[in-house]
Amino acid sequence: MARKVPQINAGSMADISFLLLIFFLVTTTMDVDSGIVRRLPPMPEKDAEIPIVRERNIFNVLVNKNDRLFINKGWGDIRTLRADTKEFLSNPRNREDLPEKKVEAIPFLGDYPVSRGIISLKNDRGTSYNMYIQVQNELTAAVNELRDELSRQRFGKPFSELTDQDMVSAIQKAIPMSISEAEPEDIGGKK
Repeated sequence: MARKVPQINAGSMADISFLLLIFFLVTTTMDVDSGIVRRLPPMPEKDAEIPIVRERNIFNVLVNKNDRLFINKGWGDIRTLRADTKEFLSNPRNREDLPEKKVEAIPFLGDYPVSRGIISLKNDRGTSYNMYIQVQNELTAAVNELRDELSRQRFGKPFSELTDQDMVSAIQKAIPMSISEAEPEDIGGKK
């Protein structure tokens, strides 16, 4: 008579495999892509006129292939870029070499002098990604700090804590995020 071959109970093995799979899914970290959160402006109409921007209203930021900053006709430093940008955009003493302001009626704020300043950012093709991100962060942080200051002054809390969309829109109109970024090109390695 033929002997029966004993079978292994595979039910508990499936349970163990499932538990191991869950363990590895929970304990494994996966890299998450990160980027710059920025909403692009709408495309201009084909027959729209190109606005003329006065030179005093442009804050030129150039980054060369050696990761050196050149800001408005002079060498700059990443450590002072935020403060320089805030000074430019706010123009607290109404200097003639900084951007003009246009008084606009903004709901929740009343008549408010809005800066006509535009930040123009240009990178060399050889600029490191790290420096590019640092410059972007500093420029964005400058605008966010100005928004926070105005929000605290008018509404008593930082801009990031505003929940009323009308108040958020008012602050955004008063301090717009006007950053123009040109396509990278070979700027050169000025030393």
